[in-house]
Amino acid sequence: MKDNRIELADVVRRFKDDYVAQSGHLMMPSQKKALADIAVCMTAEMGGHQYQCRDCDNRFWVYHGCRNRACPACHGRRTRDWFQSRQAELLPCDYYHIVATVPEELRHQFLSDQKFMYSLLMKTVAGAVTDLCRDRKYLGATPGILMVLHTWTGQMGCHPHVHLLVTGGGVSDDGQSWCEPPGQFLVPVKALSKLIAARFRDALKKTKPEAFSRLPRKTWKREWCSFCKHYGKAKQAVVDYLARYAFRIAITNARIVAMDDTHVTFKYKQRDIGEWKLCRLTGVEFLRRFLMHVLPKGFHKLRYYGLWHHSKRDLQQRARLLLWLLKPVRLAEPLLVADVATEANSASEDQDASEEGFSPSCPHCGSRRVKHLQERCRGPDQ
Repeated sequence: MKDNRIELADVVRRFKDDYVAQSGHLMMPSQKKALADIAVCMTAEMGGHQYQCRDCDNRFWVYHGCRNRACPACHGRRTRDWFQSRQAELLPCDYYHIVATVPEELRHQFLSDQKFMYSLLMKTVAGAVTDLCRDRKYLGATPGILMVLHTWTGQMGCHPHVHLLVTGGGVSDDGQSWCEPPGQFLVPVKALSKLIAARFRDALKKTKPEAFSRLPRKTWKREWCSFCKHYGKAKQAVVDYLARYAFRIAITNARIVAMDDTHVTFKYKQRDIGEWKLCRLTGVEFLRRFLMHVLPKGFHKLRYYGLWHHSKRDLQQRARLLLWLLKPVRLAEPLLVADVATEANSASEDQDASEEGFSPSCPHCGSRRVKHLQERCRGPDQ
């Protein structure tokens, strides 16, 4: 049941045609598809299932979601599906959180060549973190890295940066021991920042010399790494990371406050003071900002490196064995899919009628005593 709240789909349906008329010639295929999918998300055009309430006898339809990765209403299933396939790879150890940011001077270049620039950023940061961790002064082993790309600020401005969940340890080169960092320190932030900037600069100069020549020199003197801190232990660290970072998008339905014939108002958190503020934009400007963060088709914003790379399956099993031998109690509390789904619920407020085990409540009386009557395939005339 949909209440009176304003959702992204409502904004898209209201302002999509105006935006396309003004900027349609500049849109990427992935952006066009996002608008088209979100506009019909959970409507009759998507098809769905009809139910009848056993208490009040009313009949109602629950429609399918679009499952576009830019849609805030379709994230619950994606989170659970991802976790089901990744669960065996997650290690019962301490974790660290690293954030690497991009200087303001580079943002225009990122927007104009998204696939290349975002990939280069992720590869560069992963390489720098891995190489520093392999230094015997710090960890002396290759860690597991789960990295996610974010491209936005609270007001949906352009701010490319990556979040990394890094294992607080790794398997030694001879495969005989699990190495952990001294204390709660993983790698030096300043050294990491300089290494990322230098490697990114050199790679960009080699592969895109024309783009490199247009950038001011101060670009490479800025700090690229915001922080590196101990993030938590095993189960809770992974759940928190997935809920807060892995499946976030630029705007959620819960943040959209109001919409009229010309404008959209949404809330955002001003991080420096920890307070929620309101931002009011024209509908066309709102969609422009939202679409900046719709990634190109085929681009993977969630990537795995080091111990978690797909080529390291045997080493992952070795790591689990070594951890069990080191501290058996760490494996006593498995990480369940339900834990992730519960913690990540804020990123997805709705459920798709096609989800296995979905049980709707009656929109008329609220009862969950309902029976399924029929399914209708996608398309308004079917």
